[in-house]
Amino acid sequence: MPIPTASKPDIRFIEMPDNLQGKYQYFTQADAAKLRLSGYTRPFLSLEEGVRDYVQTHLAGTMDS
Repeated sequence: MPIPTASKPDIRFIEMPDNLQGKYQYFTQADAAKLRLSGYTRPFLSLEEGVRDYVQTHLAGTMDS
C-alpha cells in the first residue's frame, strides 16, 4: 500500500560530501541481540512498514496544511 503524500516525492541519492566523511556515520545497522536476550519477542517492522506507520500515525494530520 503506497504511503499518501501531499506532493510527488523527489528522491535522489547524493554522494557523501568529502568534508563530512569521517564525521558522519554513513551506514548503520542495529544489533538487536541484547534486546532479544532481555526478553523482547515482538516482531520488528520492515523499513516500509515503519515509515508507513510513522506517516499514518504521526504525520497524517499535519499534511493538510
